[in-house]
Amino acid sequence: MTQQILVILIFVVALGYLGWRTWQSMNRRNAGGCGKGCGCEIDKMTTSTRR
Repeated sequence: MTQQILVILIFVVALGYLGWRTWQSMNRRNAGGCGKGCGCEIDKMTTSTRR
């Protein structure tokens, strides 16, 4: 019984992680110009408009 609960818990955590990664890849707000999602392109745009 304990093993089944542990396997189900690991499976649910893995599904949650995959869902989070999918959400992050589709989230345009965090998309940067380099493809890493660090937001570096957004930072360059905001600093160049301040000048």
